[in-house]
Amino acid sequence: MVAFGAIRSQSSTLQDSSSFLSTDTIIALTVFFALLCACIIIGHLLEENRWANESITALLLGLCAGGVVLLVSKFQSSHLLVFSEDLFFLYLLPPIIFNAGFQVKKKQFFKNFNTILLFGVFGTVISFCVISLGAFLLFKRIGISTLDVKDYLGVGAILSATDSVCTLQVLSQDETPFLYSIVFGEGVVNDATSIVLFYSVQELDFSNIDAGSALKLLWTFLYLFFTSTALGVSVGLISAYIIKTLYFGRRSTDREVALMMLMAYLSYMLAELLNLSGILTIFFCGIVMSHYTWHNVTESSRITTKHAFATISFIAETFIFLYVGMDALDIDKWKSSKANPGTSIAVSSTLFAMVLLGRAAFVFPIANIKNYFQRTESTKIGFRKQFIIWWAGLMRGAVTIALSYNQFAESEKTSTKDSALMITCTIIVVLFSTVVFGSITKPLIEAVLLRHSKPSGSDAADMPSLEDLRLSFLIENGESSEQGDNQPPPKRSRLGLLISHPTTTVHYYWRKFDDKFMRPVFGGRGFVPFVPGSPR
Repeated sequence: MVAFGAIRSQSSTLQDSSSFLSTDTIIALTVFFALLCACIIIGHLLEENRWANESITALLLGLCAGGVVLLVSKFQSSHLLVFSEDLFFLYLLPPIIFNAGFQVKKKQFFKNFNTILLFGVFGTVISFCVISLGAFLLFKRIGISTLDVKDYLGVGAILSATDSVCTLQVLSQDETPFLYSIVFGEGVVNDATSIVLFYSVQELDFSNIDAGSALKLLWTFLYLFFTSTALGVSVGLISAYIIKTLYFGRRSTDREVALMMLMAYLSYMLAELLNLSGILTIFFCGIVMSHYTWHNVTESSRITTKHAFATISFIAETFIFLYVGMDALDIDKWKSSKANPGTSIAVSSTLFAMVLLGRAAFVFPIANIKNYFQRTESTKIGFRKQFIIWWAGLMRGAVTIALSYNQFAESEKTSTKDSALMITCTIIVVLFSTVVFGSITKPLIEAVLLRHSKPSGSDAADMPSLEDLRLSFLIENGESSEQGDNQPPPKRSRLGLLISHPTTTVHYYWRKFDDKFMRPVFGGRGFVPFVPGSPR
């Protein structure tokens, strides 16, 4: 949890016990609200700048504010915030992930769903192995000797978590829909996979590791993935059914908006209560709500929910990066590490090199393996797009810091020097990757993909290929020929179409099933209940 604390100084006095509000808490809140306002204003002024975005602005402003706090406290143990992962995972991350699922272009996301799973699951496992092995082989040569096997595996899981929040800032869903769906979708699945790997490592008994342990780890992930997804879908469908049946808009649109918000957050809390992946749950809950629930409410509620979810998500994103910048200058962590600059640079460089290598170890091989099974050039991932996918996924963020605190902040080892060093080096990696890669990604996309030479800003992968059109023609022609007396022309079987064009075929049959069974029950576009006098 991120708990608000006080600026502690030697001249501070005890507050009156009858005071209802804590003065130090008010000071901390005032400072952060002022900084949030400054981030919004500066972000607006730099909106057209290719090299800056809100996340980098908040991060740098947080660093400046942290520097001011250090100067005011004369480099003593003073800070406005004390980091704890509970508030981050319970209050800041849910609105961001939900809004991403609520706003995501579903057709593009599910069209690339198999690629997203390959990158998000298998890719994360490969990155986890590379980073853990690299840390195990190199750290002892640098002079870090107190870490054990569980710590090395923890480092692999921590640094395998990409920053899906920063992806929202550097990639455009409208200009590069294919890259956005791949990188962001992978980031959501990647965060869930990394967290599952992290907590699974903590529970492993390293005194008795065998093939059964690996199978248990695999079963744990599959169980969490499917049950978390099912929970999110179920809560989303329940909310759609309730609003469609009772139609709250007849009396109060406020109830519609409140119910959508509360049920979305309820899905996340239920997942955490059941020890599932809240990230996956609330993400798919957002997708289902945007597909069914959102079309069941009144027009005013649609406008309100769309902007309310986006606003809450934006504030949470800005707060996260602002805090990460301030927390980086917490003097306590740097004093506890007792490391000279050379050691810190060596460890941080090693970690960052492992991040680069770990991501390259799965992006390029998986993309080329996928290309091998694609028949048309339009569905293949070219080398330039592979490079952007690799680059955009190098950013690390608050999830990495939260897991690092969980692993190393309360170490039970006799020497906590190396544990504190791992936290500070993780923060260095997060700062460097966010500022450098976050600022260069937009110009790099323009330079590598040459979008300025295209007549439109859409991705080529978003355009329907001739193969997709031929598939639609074969399916429709097959259905019409079955109703006639003439001999149907030779055509491929549905199983053959499913094998050759899995995404397009599944989408076609899903639309038929959705229109015939799902929308009449749960509502959606074309099934909004009409009440005379209500806005349409």
